[in-house]
Parts: sequence; C-alpha cells; structure tokens
Amino acid sequence: MKIGILSDTHKKENRSQKVIDLLLKEGAEFFIHAGDIVKPEMLEQLVATGKRYIAVYGNNDAHLHTVHNHYNLVQEPHYFKLAHTKFKLMHLPFFMSPDADVVLYGHTHTFDCEFSNGTLFLNPGEACARNKPVSECAMLEITDSHFYITYYARKLKTKKFKEQHFSFERKD
Repeated sequence: MKIGILSDTHKKENRSQKVIDLLLKEGAEFFIHAGDIVKPEMLEQLVATGKRYIAVYGNNDAHLHTVHNHYNLVQEPHYFKLAHTKFKLMHLPFFMSPDADVVLYGHTHTFDCEFSNGTLFLNPGEACARNKPVSECAMLEITDSHFYITYYARKLKTKKFKEQHFSFERKD
C-alpha cells in the first residue's frame, strides 16, 4: 500500500495542492496529514482526492474544532491500523516511544526518517515552505517485508520535485 504523507501546510493552499497532486500521481492510495492544517480548505483538498485520509490536529489547528464532524480529524497521539501495520500519528514529537510499527509526526518542519528496533519514525517535512524555500512530503510504501520511503522536495519557483529513497526491512 502507498500512503501519501504531508504536514505543516499552514496557509499555503497552492503548495499543499501541488504536494497532493504529486502524491496522487505517484500512486497514493491513502493520505495522512501530520498537523498544522490551519485552513479547512486543506482538508477539502484531501477530500477531493477521493482517497481515504486521516489528519491530526496541530498546535495551530484548535479553531478547526468547528468543522471536526465534517472531516476525519483526530487528536494526538492517535493509534490506528492500516495495511497490517500499527501507526501512531501526532503533530508534536512528544510521544516518540516505539509503541507502533510507524510513528508519524510533524511540527519540526524538517524531514526525518529513522528506523530503530523495528519502528519507523517519519516526519515528511513542511509542505508550506515556511522555514526554508522548499516544499516537502513523503510517500510510504508498505509491503509484508519492507518499508519503502520516498522523500520529495521542491525548491520554490521550480516545478520538479527531487526524490530521495530509503528502505528498511520489517522485523517480525
């Protein structure tokens, strides 16, 4: 299964849409937003993909409680299963214990991909390009034996996303 992961879209609808379009083009079957959504329009972009999705509240998202019942919004840390894999989703990296197969987070605006003792820790970076002039996201492909991660980064004022690939063998 291919899972498109983005975070920290803030108010940048155009950049958010470019990231979503890329992940769709690359075959995303499910989307995860790791918080700091900021605008309901970002959630509408996820709905418009026609794919299932989940999004966690970030530290800039308290006002989204008014639309909570219209979207698949969850509070952190949120545990769920997908593709025979246990996930922990959060925005703030406060719950970094290895109590899931995949621990996803945002907030730092920095891509991170580490595999330790059977747990993948993944932050897709910032889609908004607020802290640096780069819009980022990630694709996580899950198979029975591996986690394959593709990190995408696009410098502002360019059209092409550059890719970096990682793979980790899953532990039984």
